[in-house]
Amino acid sequence: MTFGMIISVFLSGVSLSMDAFAVSICDGMVYQKLNKRKAVFMPLVFGLFQAIMPILGFYIGMAFQRIETFDAVDHWIAFGLLTIIGGKMIFDGIKELRAPVEEVKPKEFSVTEVLFQGVATSIDAFFLGFSLNAMLSGVTNIQLWAWISVVIIGVTTFAISTAGVIIGVKVGKLFRKKASAAEIAGGVILILIAIKILLGGYGIINF
Repeated sequence: MTFGMIISVFLSGVSLSMDAFAVSICDGMVYQKLNKRKAVFMPLVFGLFQAIMPILGFYIGMAFQRIETFDAVDHWIAFGLLTIIGGKMIFDGIKELRAPVEEVKPKEFSVTEVLFQGVATSIDAFFLGFSLNAMLSGVTNIQLWAWISVVIIGVTTFAISTAGVIIGVKVGKLFRKKASAAEIAGGVILILIAIKILLGGYGIINF
């Protein structure tokens, strides 16, 4: 594997991690009382899914070459998951805004939400796995280098998502007295990401 290939894989990891980065900022903003374990769990989940999805795509691509059906619905799956989570956050935020101050509860960390986010933000990485065969063409022991590639992608996503959580926590402190506003903003961000993924699936936008 040449240095150029490694750089190509790294840049792919950076590109794939942008959605996870944005969601990490959102999570850092809205989840209250985050300890170090929970703060590390979020980027770990995002990095893990970004590594698992392409290796699955790699082996499925080796077996079946191409899966047209899933290619047609992957962006809808991500859109649906992020829209549901974002919509719930907006609903909860508005509900808190209308509730008496003494009844407002801080948003608790949710493992289930983070796992759903991990799946939604990594679906596009699944299809990178199909292109790994072409990206690693001419390399001896292609399966070994496929695993090395997804480790690079996963670690890159973990690092970038960790930065996102840190940024989100700092921004969230500005809303500390208006946690409901932060939650609404976070929900809007998730829905915007969902729309971006959906439009990207049809080639309307590519950033």
